[in-house]
Amino acid sequence: MRCIPIKNKTNYSKKGIVFLKISTPKEGVKCMFLNKNTTTAYYCTIYSKSFLILQRIQPFMKTPPIKYSILDLALVSKDHTLQQTFANALTLAQHAETFGYTRYWLAEHHNATNIGSSATAILIGYVAAGTKTLRIGSGGIMLPNHSPLIVAEQFGTLASLYPNRIDLGLGRAPGTDRETAQAIRADFMQAAQSFPTELDKIQQYFSANNASARVRATVAEGVEVPIYLLGSSTDSAHLAAKKGIPYAFASHFATTHLFEALKIYRKEFQPSNDLEKPYVMAGVNIIVADTDEEAQRLSTSLIRMIVGIFTGKRDSVQPPTAMTTEFKEILQNPQVHQMLKFSFIGSKATVKQQVKEFIAQTNADELIAVTNIYDGKDRIRSFELFAEIMKELH
Repeated sequence: MRCIPIKNKTNYSKKGIVFLKISTPKEGVKCMFLNKNTTTAYYCTIYSKSFLILQRIQPFMKTPPIKYSILDLALVSKDHTLQQTFANALTLAQHAETFGYTRYWLAEHHNATNIGSSATAILIGYVAAGTKTLRIGSGGIMLPNHSPLIVAEQFGTLASLYPNRIDLGLGRAPGTDRETAQAIRADFMQAAQSFPTELDKIQQYFSANNASARVRATVAEGVEVPIYLLGSSTDSAHLAAKKGIPYAFASHFATTHLFEALKIYRKEFQPSNDLEKPYVMAGVNIIVADTDEEAQRLSTSLIRMIVGIFTGKRDSVQPPTAMTTEFKEILQNPQVHQMLKFSFIGSKATVKQQVKEFIAQTNADELIAVTNIYDGKDRIRSFELFAEIMKELH
């Protein structure tokens, strides 16, 4: 509680304060005002004709609910064909639409036995055609793998086919091993170093002002495709802030630099024509089941995937087994433990508390969830329970 001088309302409006209810400034009279910048409401008691006593109360205006979305890898499970894998991806997106998810993104990866989203733009079109309102996009397109012109043409076309539903998330990593990256694009390293320039080209191709340029992506000019910058370190935080675009951090696997990256992005953010204030998306691993024990059992498929990453022996997603002592020991490995720092596994009640703490720590505007589960039905159930958690938290 504190006292401030009473002057006219104009002085307060300069500070982002708006009086909601005001009475004649007599001693003991109560009023209320709202700070527009922080959406914090205060009760005020007139202490004298010269001072107000301010007491902060709960936010008078509710902050917007945190959005929740899906990042999918089109997981290829053992004994599943690619046709089944793609059908499962569409089925998941259709359920996500009914669960209230904001967007469904597919990640570009190459030369990975357990990931089917290599031809990302094609799969985005397939999923968009089978859904109605859900935003569909890339999380992301690894720009050094591609010509900016081709990316603009692909996503401009998608956005014309599915208006106001297509997102373009961009990253600078290869999404694969070095040898495969070289096979995709011989000058990959040079393209990665030129990422800011490549991003400029993408934005220019989407601009209606590019119509007079010698090189044009005619199907992209003036088409509305929001661009998101992906990151797993602090590098992209600086660039996203400078460009004034939303920033999505891959904290579902790259946990070390999350808080530093978010601090940089928010501190250095420069408003743009597309975004007035910072917008943060944070990735989380979630495996939610009806009981903690069942969630732990389902998570053994994820543990096997991680072991495959560290050993270089990747395989299709394996069926879950009992949570053995061996699996528990793997989870205690420092590298594995760090990678799974923001992995929330358990019953709805267990995960709800973990997610609540993560939101408080990051102040994220949106959570984008990854669920590495073998069976499609269990995967859908996990996302259903996660949606319930997010709704209950707001």
